[in-house]
Amino acid sequence: MVEALVTVAALLVGIAFLLALYRFLRGPDAADRVVAFDTLTLISITGIVLIAFLDGRGIYLDVALVYALLSFLGVIAVARYLEQR
Repeated sequence: MVEALVTVAALLVGIAFLLALYRFLRGPDAADRVVAFDTLTLISITGIVLIAFLDGRGIYLDVALVYALLSFLGVIAVARYLEQR
């Protein structure tokens, strides 16, 4: 039962990734692309957490945490750049 739920979650994560990637590629302006990029990183973090759950390896959770922190800093830096522009 748990594996079926994880499979459904992985399918939904994949669909969400494709939708966010579409917005990233077709966004009308830079702000939309930044938001789509942040969404893509959050979806990627969700995928890493799902893989950590399936493999039973806690080190992947550390990787997801570091990736989330770096993503947050990157989005803040780009937002400040767009604000000054």
